[in-house]
Amino acid sequence: MTDRELFRLSVKAAENAYAPYSGFKVGAALLTKDGRVFTGCNVENSSYGATICAERGAMMKAISEGCRNFEAIAISGNGGSSWPCGICRQFMFEFSEDLRIISGDGEDALKVHSLSELLPEGFRL
Repeated sequence: MTDRELFRLSVKAAENAYAPYSGFKVGAALLTKDGRVFTGCNVENSSYGATICAERGAMMKAISEGCRNFEAIAISGNGGSSWPCGICRQFMFEFSEDLRIISGDGEDALKVHSLSELLPEGFRL
């Protein structure tokens, strides 16, 4: 799967976002090392701390299906660039510190970073 295809899936996933407070709809598409794709979207809550980000939603779906090996994740916010928040970076680091993170202002302007670039000193027990 190409980065563009994965990004398109993240844009599609954002259509299901529940974002009545911020209006910022985020979608994520997570590619496993065995080629499966799991999507997620942000789900806001009146208690802001209970909000679930798209990235964690996609990873929780994959993990609940037994997946633990991840290749890449594409993230889009309102159809454009959206990079993971600190909580999501640490959450993803638990499973794949070299995960490729794909985002950008549309599928023709994508940027790719490794998770270890975005979170250089991730926490491990």
